[in-house]
Amino acid sequence: MHHPHSTPRRPRQLLLSALCALTLLAQGLPAAAQAASSYQQPSAAVRELLDAPNLPRQLISPDRQTLAQLGQRRLSNVEELARPMLRLAGLRFDPGNASPQAGAPLQSLSLRPLLDPQAPEREISLPAGGAFHAFHWSPDGKRFLLTRRTPQATELWVGETAGGALRQIKGLKLNLVLAPLEPVWLSPNEFLVLAVPASRGAAPTPPKAPSGPTVQESFGRNSPERTYPDLLKNSFDQALLDYHARSQITAVNLATGALRALGEPGLFSALSSSGEGAQTVLLSERLSRPFSYSLPWEDFPRTVELRSRDGAVLRELAKVPLKQGVVLEGVVTGPRAFFAAPGKNAAVFWVEALDGGNPNTKAPHRDRLMRLDPPFKGEAQEVQRLAQRFVRLSFLDDGQNALLTELDRQKSWLRTSLQPLAGGPGKTVFDHSLRERYRHPGVPQTRMLANGRQAVIAAQGELLLAGPGASPQGERPFLDRLSLKDLSVQRLFQSDENAYEQALLVLDKGRLLTQRESANQPPQLILRSGAGFEEERVLTQAKDPSPQLRKIRRELITFKRADGVDLSFWLYLPPDYRTGERRPALAWAYPLEYTDASTAGQVSGSANRFTSISPLSPLMLLMDGFVVLSDATMPVVGDPKTVNDSFVEQITMNARAIIDKAEELGVVDPKRMAVGGHSYGAFMTANLLAHTKLFKTGIARSGAYNRTLTPFGFQSERRSLWEAQDVYLKLSPFLYANQIKEPLLLIHGEADNNSGTFPMQSERLYQALAGTGGSVRYVTLPFESHGYTARESVGHVQWEMSQWLKTQLGDPRAPR
Repeated sequence: MHHPHSTPRRPRQLLLSALCALTLLAQGLPAAAQAASSYQQPSAAVRELLDAPNLPRQLISPDRQTLAQLGQRRLSNVEELARPMLRLAGLRFDPGNASPQAGAPLQSLSLRPLLDPQAPEREISLPAGGAFHAFHWSPDGKRFLLTRRTPQATELWVGETAGGALRQIKGLKLNLVLAPLEPVWLSPNEFLVLAVPASRGAAPTPPKAPSGPTVQESFGRNSPERTYPDLLKNSFDQALLDYHARSQITAVNLATGALRALGEPGLFSALSSSGEGAQTVLLSERLSRPFSYSLPWEDFPRTVELRSRDGAVLRELAKVPLKQGVVLEGVVTGPRAFFAAPGKNAAVFWVEALDGGNPNTKAPHRDRLMRLDPPFKGEAQEVQRLAQRFVRLSFLDDGQNALLTELDRQKSWLRTSLQPLAGGPGKTVFDHSLRERYRHPGVPQTRMLANGRQAVIAAQGELLLAGPGASPQGERPFLDRLSLKDLSVQRLFQSDENAYEQALLVLDKGRLLTQRESANQPPQLILRSGAGFEEERVLTQAKDPSPQLRKIRRELITFKRADGVDLSFWLYLPPDYRTGERRPALAWAYPLEYTDASTAGQVSGSANRFTSISPLSPLMLLMDGFVVLSDATMPVVGDPKTVNDSFVEQITMNARAIIDKAEELGVVDPKRMAVGGHSYGAFMTANLLAHTKLFKTGIARSGAYNRTLTPFGFQSERRSLWEAQDVYLKLSPFLYANQIKEPLLLIHGEADNNSGTFPMQSERLYQALAGTGGSVRYVTLPFESHGYTARESVGHVQWEMSQWLKTQLGDPRAPR
């Protein structure tokens, strides 16, 4: 018997490939070997939308006096993506400017008084010579910070709010490899950043030949690891990471422009402060060895230290170990998740596991919260024990309390307590399902403190909660006041039924700042006052960047699947749709897991949202005449541990119900329906084509199709391949490629950086379909990651999807 990959089998493989190519040519599509050598342009209507400007991003100063409006270029370009980039330990960064791969830069910046709509906007001139990106207000609102990226450095620029003049901090090169720019303010005129060490020499040069093999070992200890991209491969990779990620804590004096290095350089991944003035302490985290060849940098060992405001180490708090040998969804033992209290009290907090870090172990408590006070000499005190796994700690601005959130993994349930930071019993404030929409209490509002840190507003013992106000009729955003004393809730504001209006800030003198939009009006800032905030004054007048979208019709459609679970989708009709037509349609979806049917049926979104279409959205197909069923709910309901046992059956039920409802509405031809999705939605698409005959074609972008290549869990799956082999095999459409007879369009970024969705997933599915006589087109996008960002790539993707649907479903505008 010949080996499957030996020479005698190749003629048959070539014959199958040739047959596949002939099939594609017969359909009017190029075979893989004859694929277009240049980027294709979408239709003029889609191109116009893609090139329309974004609505300006609006940022209000911490003193609530000034409004900054940022105009950001909508898309980057392939030339920018093609810049030299290092991929190390799960990181991707430009070695020239020590910064992650850049997104679209700022094109404009203007300032104006927040509450005076008649005041002229002051345009801030952005100097040429680089691309400006991040924007940060100073805590007092008198200044703002910008970064500018050049091929040689990431610079820091400072602007004066009053005059708008920009100036560069000379001699400073930021290092953003391990942490984004988060200034640590020591005073109104001084803050800390992470910078490229001034003494850094030349980068390591690759050896002419390896010094030896790369060796990994594991002896008798379970160490289940997810599949990660861009991991370290050898000692040279380790040297490169150590060189490029090493940074210097640097103090910047805005009054003089002077720079001051604090302590020694290190692989700093986090820096924050606590306390005020001379009592200020710094909490730093830095990576330490040994590095790993099987884990990303976030799981490397870390040294956590307390430092004086001058950078001197006061105490080593912990050496967090390499996250190896930790069970799926487990945590490391010992101290983890460190926090510096943001206010005057210079205490530090952290979390420790009480169940050995293993969620499968039965234990009365899973975690405990610890506290250490100045002068940081003795033992830490236990603040609280948590019955479930710690999620987050949000400090209140009263300096005495925090909101402590834990997750019941078995029930997918969140509980948030008001926790006294001095210790003692907490009081449950919120208690709801992880995916709760209708009963969601809202998000506590925060404000910026003098050190630039955020803290939850707790004026007079009350929280301000803002939420989307989801309901079966759609979302109506609200603002509530919750008393921490008796947990009573008072509704301060709720959007009316004819608009989508979100509360942003409660101002003095009984005034409220909101943002209001409608289906035909872009978001505007509104100042409300008077009884019930009924008086209003419009503060901004945004211009509609895409008026052609106002002709699109949108409607929320609700229905049930066969077992009674509520489903929904947003029905979008193209601008030229005529009543009575049945057009070809695309159903676009993303599966989500739920523990109960009632939560699974909850809808989100509002018909009053201002219609805007993101560049990669399938809604762009509306401009080419297709009907789109967007955000089609695709719930998978069951016990979190075994929910995937019925994944195929449940998505099949969902799909049947979606098609039946679309046919009932009379706007869709059920015989000309496509299904599509991105990432886990692509995985869903391939499974629907493999196990059903419901759709005529599919579009799968950046998905995973062979679950044996993600053997230690995927999405919400908690079991390994060896614990649930049947499930992994059943949910691998790659293994059912011979059953996929409907044409499938595969699209993938060649540099996909998402765990589990390596480009090999699409490559292997393409080969399987081609080898078994399927109809498939596989498009690889140069330099693109899990999401596509370049103008050329996005335009080509929209062209591919439109051409594919026209070929497989027919011209939507052609009479039938």
